[in-house]
Amino acid sequence: MLKLTFLGTGTSQGVPMIGCDCQVCRSADPKDKRLRSSAMVEVGGVCIVIDAGPDFRYQMLRAGVKDLSAILLTHQHTDHIIGLDDVRAFNYFCQKSVEIYATEAVQGALRRVFDYAFAEKPYPGAPRMTLHTIGSAPFEVEGVRVVPICGKHFTLPVTGYRIGNIAYLTDFNHIEESELEKLQGLEVLVINALRHTRHLSHFALPDAIEIARKVGAKSTYFTHISHQMGLHATEEKLLPEGMHFAYDMLTIEIP
Repeated sequence: MLKLTFLGTGTSQGVPMIGCDCQVCRSADPKDKRLRSSAMVEVGGVCIVIDAGPDFRYQMLRAGVKDLSAILLTHQHTDHIIGLDDVRAFNYFCQKSVEIYATEAVQGALRRVFDYAFAEKPYPGAPRMTLHTIGSAPFEVEGVRVVPICGKHFTLPVTGYRIGNIAYLTDFNHIEESELEKLQGLEVLVINALRHTRHLSHFALPDAIEIARKVGAKSTYFTHISHQMGLHATEEKLLPEGMHFAYDMLTIEIP
C-alpha cells in the first residue's frame, strides 16, 4: 500500500496573504486554506517527506508524524527548506539524525543557511541532519526505490520524485521529454499549477494540464497553488476529467 498525504498545497503567495482581501483569502472553505507545498509518502512502514518549508513544524504536528525515514528536497528556495531547523524534535524523540536527500547545490545552501548545524563544532542543540547526495540516478530509502525527475525552475535546477506509481513535481516550469519518459505508467501525478496565467518560473494551469496529458496518469493533482487561482469549489469543476486540485491533508492510497 502506497499512501500519499498532501501536507501543504500552497505557495508563499498562498493563503492567508497578509493584507489581502480577495475571495480566496476570505474563504471559509478548508480546501482554500493552503500551507506551503509539501507531501508525505508512506509505504511499508517507511515515511518520506518531500520538502520542509516554513510550515514544516505545524504540518508534522497536524499529520501526527512520530518518525521520519527521510526528507527529500526539491530545491534550495527558502519556502522549501527553512523548516529543517525543526527536525531537532525528531532528533530528540527518535534519538537519531534525520536523513536528508538533496543535490550538491541544495546541500550547499543548507550548509550556508544552517551553518550552526554543520559547523565543525555544532551549536549545542542544533538540528542533526545527515546529507545524502543525489543526481539523476535512482536511489533507495530503507529499501524504497526513489526515481529523481529533473527539471527547471526558471534557470534553477529542481528535482521531482517518483516513488512507485506516484510522482511529485513542484516548482517546475520546464521538463525535458527524456524526463517525462520516467513518468510513464503512473497511477498519480502531482504537479505544480501556480495560477491561470503564464509565469516566469512556475507551470501555470494550462502548462500543467498539457504535461499531465502527455504523462497520461490515471489521476493528476495540482499543487503549489496561489490565491490567484480562485476558489477550490469553483475551479475544481472546470478541470478535465481525471484532474483535480489538491488540498491540504488530502490522502490518496494506492494498493
